[in-house]
Amino acid sequence: MAVTELAVQTALKSLVDPSTRKDYITTKSVKNIQIDGGKVSFDILLGYPAASQFGKIKAEVEAAVQAVEGVTAVTANVSSKIVSHSVQRGVKLIPNVKNIIAVASGKGGVGKSTTAVNLALALAAEGASVGMLDADIYGPSQPTMLGITDKPESVDGKNLDPLIGHGIQAMSIGFLIDVETPMVWRGPMVTQALEQLLNNTNWKDLDYLVVDLPPGTGDIQLTLAQRVPVTGAVIVTTPQDIALIDARKGLKMFEKVGIPIIGVVENMSLHICSKCGNEERIFGEGGGERMCKDYSVEFLGALPLDGSIRHDTDSGKPSVVADPDGRVSDIYKTIARRVAVKIGETAVDHSTKFPNIVISNT
Repeated sequence: MAVTELAVQTALKSLVDPSTRKDYITTKSVKNIQIDGGKVSFDILLGYPAASQFGKIKAEVEAAVQAVEGVTAVTANVSSKIVSHSVQRGVKLIPNVKNIIAVASGKGGVGKSTTAVNLALALAAEGASVGMLDADIYGPSQPTMLGITDKPESVDGKNLDPLIGHGIQAMSIGFLIDVETPMVWRGPMVTQALEQLLNNTNWKDLDYLVVDLPPGTGDIQLTLAQRVPVTGAVIVTTPQDIALIDARKGLKMFEKVGIPIIGVVENMSLHICSKCGNEERIFGEGGGERMCKDYSVEFLGALPLDGSIRHDTDSGKPSVVADPDGRVSDIYKTIARRVAVKIGETAVDHSTKFPNIVISNT
């Protein structure tokens, strides 16, 4: 019996990608099906970074097609391609940056910066080109978390070259000032500093720029909403009511200014005693999921209250780098893939494909 393209597509339609939660045909990930007698080859092109999943996906799709009657050999090539997606209307795009992810929280102390840096590192570990912008002008923490002590250089005297930490490009006001120097600035100076850090950094071909925002809903957040092309926002909270009250405010702020909410990450959701293994939900239970249900947004995942997460970031080697195959890293990578998938489901930005129209007098 001759092998048909329809039979191959039917076999692949039976498989669900755990990251997209859809089959490979529906997501249009299957490309270039070639059939030569009983030999079948095709490409799986994912719209999100997933280097850690390539081997598993390859094995699954090849096995599914191998089961088709008449197939004697199967070759699948799995890869990713990241494209630019739409942002708020009327906001100018940043050169060499495809997508910007804002990581925010309504209040401090919920692990926002830790989540931001591990999200960035997880996206990079999955094969994306990633940058980190530390937008917390008053309390920059990314230099410590990324273990960067150098000062950025400027070739032209106007723009700064980003520093590299664990394979990601980074920029922070913390690179430019002494670690103990307080930033005694009013709002306008802070927003100007943020714009300069963003626009006067020589970002190099980024698939994603993760922006670590300060807590709250003040000047920085408003500047980001009005002048920075944000693809989507991730809200970080802890399960207790006090944190959730402020997290809800942050979520509603992004909704008001037209920035899509990618989802919510719940930190410190569960503590497991290192001595006896007893599980205890110190800060309450299910708060993040209830919030997501109330606002019809996705619950991206939950992180445990684990001393290693704190230790790793304090030492300049966040969990995704310190223990790349560990349980915590696996959670961050799962969240990162889901964030990338959610971005991939938004409208594609085609602005760079249109030529500039110049009208001149002749």
